[in-house]
Amino acid sequence: MNTLELKQELHQFINEGDEKFIKMFYEMAKAYSIQIKKDRMIAESENDIKAGKIHSQTEVQKMIESWKE
Repeated sequence: MNTLELKQELHQFINEGDEKFIKMFYEMAKAYSIQIKKDRMIAESENDIKAGKIHSQTEVQKMIESWKE
């Protein structure tokens, strides 16, 4: 089944689903989306670490203090 067919079938499930199904499906899709964003952030952070783009604890504390001013 190709992506278009899957989307069409998912739409059908949603259109025919009861309230419980819709809420469960929504929570599952939302959780998946959030996890994808977290995975991207982790990958970006790992790349920054490999590239040496890091800050010491002292530098971070100075940055935080500057936000308070």
